[in-house]
Amino acid sequence: MSYMEKYNYWLESEYFDDETKKELRAISDEKDIEDRFYADLEFGTAGLRGKIGAGTNRMNKYTVALATQGLAQTIINKGKEAMDKGVAIAYDVRQYSDIFAEIAARVLAANGIKAYLFDGIRATPVLSYTIRELKTISGIVVTASHNPREYNGYKVYWEEGSQILDVIADEILGEIDKINDFNEVKIIDLNEAVDSGLIVYIGSEIDDKYNQEILNKAINEDIDKDIKIVYTPLNGTGNIPVRRVLKDRGFTNIAIVPEQENPDPDFTTVGYPNPEDPKAFNYAVELGRKEGADILIATDPDCDRIAMMVNNGKDEFIFFNGNQTGALLVNYIITSRYHNGTLPENAAIVKSIVTGDLGKAIANKYGVETFETLTGFKFICAKANEWDITNEYSFLFGYEESIGYTYGTLVRDKDAVISSMLIAEMAAYYKKRGKNMLEVLEDIYQYYGYYREKLISIVLEGVEGSKRIRRMMQHFRENPLNSIDDMILEKTVDYLYDETGNAKSNVLKYYLDDGSWYAVRPSGTEPKIKLYIYSKDKDKDKAKDKIGLIEATVTEKMYSVE
Repeated sequence: MSYMEKYNYWLESEYFDDETKKELRAISDEKDIEDRFYADLEFGTAGLRGKIGAGTNRMNKYTVALATQGLAQTIINKGKEAMDKGVAIAYDVRQYSDIFAEIAARVLAANGIKAYLFDGIRATPVLSYTIRELKTISGIVVTASHNPREYNGYKVYWEEGSQILDVIADEILGEIDKINDFNEVKIIDLNEAVDSGLIVYIGSEIDDKYNQEILNKAINEDIDKDIKIVYTPLNGTGNIPVRRVLKDRGFTNIAIVPEQENPDPDFTTVGYPNPEDPKAFNYAVELGRKEGADILIATDPDCDRIAMMVNNGKDEFIFFNGNQTGALLVNYIITSRYHNGTLPENAAIVKSIVTGDLGKAIANKYGVETFETLTGFKFICAKANEWDITNEYSFLFGYEESIGYTYGTLVRDKDAVISSMLIAEMAAYYKKRGKNMLEVLEDIYQYYGYYREKLISIVLEGVEGSKRIRRMMQHFRENPLNSIDDMILEKTVDYLYDETGNAKSNVLKYYLDDGSWYAVRPSGTEPKIKLYIYSKDKDKDKAKDKIGLIEATVTEKMYSVE
């Protein structure tokens, strides 16, 4: 069907409720109709993510139910044992998250699959932990992570506790494609499902176990627990679990940004609730100056990402990007466990292909292997799942430049709860030794060289935006830059054709002869194309200059594509 035929079907069919039809009738711009119906909201390797609203290309109760029916059939295909294991479901603070989670539970129950539904908002890493704790076959978390408020999403996990890989995603997509009409989606009354035991609510018992297991992963006790911390959950799910673990770890000198403490689906005080953007810290900085804080910590709405700012000693707070925080954590974990005598002989860290190389240099010094995967924690944690079976390596730490980190194998996804404890502990450890994190980072740079990085995102929304992104990628693929100033192209890796063992992915990575590199890829979750730039030099000013040269040259080439 054309987009107008789909639009009219939604208006005329008795299946869709009056509220949905009212929203559709109010649309005055045909371009908006086209954007809502020109495609079905894509079920990717992690699930769904899109703007909230009526239409096949939007997040709504119908598209959520459709995706869940595909998941249910995939589980049914694996037999009664898989069905009996059930599915754990969590949700964040966003608009309709609780409704979407309930819809998913009701669809699963209608298909004879038990659903374990949390009794309130939960952080994404709690869902990952719950899958392993309850030994469910799958898990769902309703969240759009750090996306703007008009978005919501639906991420699917498998029994290992990590997000589904292509093989399962393809199975689910195949089952979704077999559904010819929304009427084929099964759904059961909520009360009926609860009374029959097909929907079971999860309470605080999981939270208690999760919190204790995080505390068991503390590395050092010789730390300054009076360190002054300002924390903001950015009106998301982190408020309760992060505050609890910091308190139980012994940190009592903690101030919470009051305007951003409680759930707010509109993210009134922050707009774009992404702690990767320093502007998300505006309220925290204000409070930090008032309180004389040592560090500021912010987590995103579903509490899987975390960022920090550090007081430079002059009540100026300096933002640390994901690569810097990741390198600091790698350094702290490895050096501490090396000196404590608890570093496994076969320890390994895992990072994405667009994450900087400083962590790798640190790991190499201590004999710790570094593995690279495609972007996405599902690939990073797939290594942990693999090593569970082979015992070839011990998964120590996984991270991405996009402020995602996980320590150990407790959770098979990025985890801002355990990371908040580690960041606080790390800062407290060095404070006891008379250093702030800026000084520690400078020490690392002086030893390993100055690593610099920059991420540029170009937002191109809608049908035409999507087409332009494809043209940009094709242009770079066919016409690589052979040099940038005096930096010569040494090697190109096209991950659509890469032979390193990674899954195929639309990513281009260009290595220059001085150790610098850049990469270009479309975002998998947002309407944007991303440019990652990295440089290295013994001189910090030269490293910075290289970033500027690469940025100017590559962005000019990107914008030249109409």
